Amino acid sequence: MAQALNCISSMATRHILAEIAAAHGAATGRKVAVNSMGGVDAAKRVESGESVDVVVLAADALAKLARGGFVRAETIVDIARSALAAAVKAGAAKPDLSSDDSAKRALLGARAIAYSTGPSGDHIVALFKRWEIFAAIEARLVKAPPGVPVGKLVADGAAEIGFQQLSELQGLPGIEIVGSLSPSLRAVTNFAAGVAASAADAQAAAGFIAALRAPAARDVYTRHGMEPA
Repeated sequence: MAQALNCISSMATRHILAEIAAAHGAATGRKVAVNSMGGVDAAKRVESGESVDVVVLAADALAKLARGGFVRAETIVDIARSALAAAVKAGAAKPDLSSDDSAKRALLGARAIAYSTGPSGDHIVALFKRWEIFAAIEARLVKAPPGVPVGKLVADGAAEIGFQQLSELQGLPGIEIVGSLSPSLRAVTNFAAGVAASAADAQAAAGFIAALRAPAARDVYTRHGMEPA
């Protein structure tokens, strides 16, 4: 039996990749082991020379790995788009985040605000600085440790409001997704996949990436809160 492919990814796509990997393994006989973690840690492990076949990360992070020679640039393809979302503890009043002004007021009045270590977290911090509220709320910002969902911090009461990609908040127990977000909060992250330079079987790795873009995979992305490429 052929050795399992090793896929490394950020947490945002873990459920999607696990489902598609199971179907791909059943159809082809080539198992895919998906190892998901914080995006920063995933990139570091690829750069460290770990034996990896497929890398799935935010598109800009994957492009950086390609520039460093860790991912084969010619194999990189977009697989999905993920929108930023906000959540509160289940049963709690939902803040009005539908406009920039109402979102600023809600955040200035929040006891604690959680955000992630990935692209969505970078966007949130940059936005708070652009809105000129960062200094006022900095002491109340809670950055989720790598691999810990923001939704867990919200469900546990460590934060009143949490921001992360919808795919990571959707389905978590103890939280509710806030409705419409202001245009500034509606950030979208593009995710891409590529064959790692260390891939032992580049053709098999490319086959799994093709499965990530196959028509049969579209429903998987949608169910997990992403828009397929």
